[in-house]
Amino acid sequence: MQDESGQPGRAVNPARAPGPAQPGTGALTRLQRWARLRRLLWQPPRPHGEQPRERVVGPLELFYDLAVVVLVAQAARHLALHLTGRGLGEFAVVFTLVWIAWANGSLHHELHGRDDARGRSTFLLQILVLVAMAAFIPEANGARGAAFAVAAAVLFAMLALLWLLAARGDRPEYRQSSRLFVTGTAGCAAALAGTAFLPAGVRIPAWGLLDAAYLAGFAAVILTATPGVTLIVTDSLIERFGTLTIIVLGETLTGVVAGLARDPVSGLSLAVGLVAVVVGFGAWWTYFDFAGHRHPRQEPVASLQWMLSHLPLTAAIAAMGAAMVSLVDHAHDDRTPAATAWLLCGGAAVVLAATMLVAASLQDWNRDRSLYQPLAGTCAAVAAACLGVGVARPAPLFLSLALVVLLSIPWGFAVARRLASGTEPAS
Repeated sequence: MQDESGQPGRAVNPARAPGPAQPGTGALTRLQRWARLRRLLWQPPRPHGEQPRERVVGPLELFYDLAVVVLVAQAARHLALHLTGRGLGEFAVVFTLVWIAWANGSLHHELHGRDDARGRSTFLLQILVLVAMAAFIPEANGARGAAFAVAAAVLFAMLALLWLLAARGDRPEYRQSSRLFVTGTAGCAAALAGTAFLPAGVRIPAWGLLDAAYLAGFAAVILTATPGVTLIVTDSLIERFGTLTIIVLGETLTGVVAGLARDPVSGLSLAVGLVAVVVGFGAWWTYFDFAGHRHPRQEPVASLQWMLSHLPLTAAIAAMGAAMVSLVDHAHDDRTPAATAWLLCGGAAVVLAATMLVAASLQDWNRDRSLYQPLAGTCAAVAAACLGVGVARPAPLFLSLALVVLLSIPWGFAVARRLASGTEPAS
């Protein structure tokens, strides 16, 4: 082949010859870029069984936890104004429903969530519904009960949809458990919507039955799952439960401040309030010294026990915060009001018992039985003594001082035990 001057030249490969860009090449590149961006922003749910073991809890999850605690604060505030058996029952039912929703959403994000636009959008939608629920809690037993039921139904329907979307890519060993969980969550949503049509006096008992049915169903799903397919309690899940416990402990401070802010502060009322804060600090100390931020055994029963034991623990802490409002209000009384004494002392007893239930599921329990088994007996005896203080109903200052002394006994026992055995004392 010759070039234009007639001289011999190299043959030109037409496929490599320079020329105008092929039509659509630039458009295709742009489409590929948009597809890549879309995948980064809107990824499919993480497949079941692929949860990272060392994931760090992010600020979005903490924001979600704070939104949930707003509902807890509303329920505790309502209890503080209605320190009766009925008021306590209403608090327990509403708190349990809120806790179930929190645990459900937290588990979904732990197992399937990603930190992308999809994950953030689903959290935002849940938070919006939680805000509506919080607004209806003060009158959930009356005029706004139907609205609360509808809002809760929307939240559970949303969670059921999220679990359904995640279950589409499940491997065969996970499908049965996923179907049961989706069905149970959807059924709870439908039942909650149905309670909106019930008379006001019947709704709270109906929600209580739903709470019990959901918790029983959740336990059945975990315990009957295919061998080897169980809930893995990771570092991030342990941190989430610990963080919720800490935030709920803030209700004890809120209760003291609310009590002090009602009337002119005297030296006695201030003393009662400050000692009550120490009682709340004792609950924190008990939980995190013996149970918090520790791994449960990787067994279905232990994982389930670890998780469900946090329900009475956090409920009791929130109830103690509600009782502290009345405790400060009656700082000058000769005897603590019966309802206040029972709620505060009973809450302390439940904290001790629930902490030991959490501890019994831990790996540390097997490794350090010589400490934990006698410690459990000590906590049981201290819990009984707390109830005895509730029966005696001394003046608010003496009652709170007695609880401080009693809550310090398990820690003192553990320190003495470890010093005797030559191991490091609890920090």
